Amino acid sequence: MKTPHSISEYHDIYRESITHPEKFWAEIADSFRWKKKWDKVLEWDFNKPEVKWFTGGKLNITENCIDRHLPDKANHTAILWEPNDPNTPARKITYKELHEQVCRVANMLKAHGVKKGDRVCIYLPMVPEAAYAMLGCARIGAIHSVVFAGFSSGSLIDRINDSHCKLVLTADGAFRGDKKIDLKGIVNNAVEKCPSVEKIIVLERTKTPVDMKPGRDLWWHDEMAKVSDTCAAEEMDAEDMLFILYTSGSTGKPKGMVHTCGGYMVYCDYTFRTVFQYKPGQLFWCTADVGWITGHSYIVYGPLSAGATTLIFEGVPSWPDMGRFWHVIEKHQVNIFYTAPTAIRSLQTASIDFVNKHDLSSLQVLGSVGEPINEEAWHWYDKNIGKEKCPIVDTWWQTETGGIMISPIAHVTKLKPAFATLPLPGVQPAIMDEHGNIMTGNGIEGRLAMQFPWPSIARTIYGDHQRYKDTYFSTFRGKYFSGDGCKRDEDGYYRITGRVDDIIIVSGHNMGTAEIESAINEHSAVAESAVVGFPHHLKGQGIYAFVICYEKPREEEKLRNEIKETVAKIIGPIAKPDKIQFVNGLPKTRSGKIMRRILRKVAEGELSNLGDTTTLLDPNVVEEIKKGAH
Repeated sequence: MKTPHSISEYHDIYRESITHPEKFWAEIADSFRWKKKWDKVLEWDFNKPEVKWFTGGKLNITENCIDRHLPDKANHTAILWEPNDPNTPARKITYKELHEQVCRVANMLKAHGVKKGDRVCIYLPMVPEAAYAMLGCARIGAIHSVVFAGFSSGSLIDRINDSHCKLVLTADGAFRGDKKIDLKGIVNNAVEKCPSVEKIIVLERTKTPVDMKPGRDLWWHDEMAKVSDTCAAEEMDAEDMLFILYTSGSTGKPKGMVHTCGGYMVYCDYTFRTVFQYKPGQLFWCTADVGWITGHSYIVYGPLSAGATTLIFEGVPSWPDMGRFWHVIEKHQVNIFYTAPTAIRSLQTASIDFVNKHDLSSLQVLGSVGEPINEEAWHWYDKNIGKEKCPIVDTWWQTETGGIMISPIAHVTKLKPAFATLPLPGVQPAIMDEHGNIMTGNGIEGRLAMQFPWPSIARTIYGDHQRYKDTYFSTFRGKYFSGDGCKRDEDGYYRITGRVDDIIIVSGHNMGTAEIESAINEHSAVAESAVVGFPHHLKGQGIYAFVICYEKPREEEKLRNEIKETVAKIIGPIAKPDKIQFVNGLPKTRSGKIMRRILRKVAEGELSNLGDTTTLLDPNVVEEIKKGAH
């Protein structure tokens, strides 16, 4: 496989990948198990837009994630499960056991009328059965739609109805730290408004009493006991749907991104091996939830296709104390650790004793995912977790891209804090100006687009190809627009400056909110910040900063002035916040994403019309922010 092991190799491979992309990807795809080889590597037209990879190729992704490893790795651990309660023993699932469990789930689904092309909603906690469910669907050609098991019944209704799911796989409940979540109750409320759902299969996890409707609701353990542990893998076309995954849209209606079997498999495997420089025997831990694309690509499909051991973690980083992540790393001797800047910043606020009491010497590679990581968090992560010996791969990608696009390659790329650095082989970025022209050279800033397809690009929005075209291909003709702003510095390194809709235009100057936040976070008193624009009578837009401090400020005005001077020093006086509000928390979704829509309304003084706050991790935060608004 064409994985670079030095920077000169990277440049050679990258050059080859963009000069002869079809030959490059065909050689990588050759290493997989195909039932029939493809007739054509790539057909594409970004103006339609339409992309097809490995057309005519036949495969099943589960044979590549499981079956092909059985001759050599049947007794190797495929999944290591660390449960919510640290006193409950971890569980090891071998590739042989994974095969048996996935086949049973596949047969269970078939026994209840699920067939190739049917949609199945998965609403499960972070347990091994979540992976079995995804792979069981893929085994028989059913299309899975995983919904994060923290979303409300309203979110569930939207997603089930949009894709007409036939069956729901859920659990009686879920553990999250010291809380229990009533998953079955949420599903019961949802399916009253979901006419397509015929059956609900319920995993026993919390052993809490639940309302089971006869004829519709069935227990997972009962149904699994009735079926065989062998199931032939359905032959799938490379362009058949593998899964639908919903991501939030600017209109509020979730977008069901469609990923297909062949290209997604090839790209996940390649990027997993390349970015993390994965070596056989290493233990890989991605802390995401399977309800997000990171969980799909780098907990389930990427690591398993590479024959790795993937750690599935049910708990939360702050329970039973702020050292849980570091305890798990020491306990299981984790080698590669992939988490979000939100988590890093949160753990940074705790005493360093939570880190220092644990032996983290097993770590070899660190990763960051989900948003641009600010420099202060990067340095804290590097010094305290990596002990300045582990490369940090700061990965940029999206639900829509399916896999990592721009990232350092561990032990290969020279790092630069807060920079995603260089595009991976096969990825052809373009930085666009506001007139739709490609900006050339280095030391530039614009909007990030892609001028050539990659194998794991989402093919459409389920049931709405026009929206797919309007959202991603209408801004720059013939190119995929990421929605992100981007800089390319003098070294040719890429730095993501935040969503373009998070660009504040101050006196005619485009200011990226991520960049301002990063500067604010450099102040030693600041733990985290979020910046939005608000109408300003002189500048057009002013800068409003919501700031969380490590300790309650004693002299707020003095600290405000210090923060402003810090920003002025790092970016320039024009980036100084006009308003700074000190808060105890920010309105975040359960995945850690800040709901800037709410903050904008507060900054604009629209306190009575903040929209739906039910999907927030802690809706009470909003009330506190409203009270402190000025």
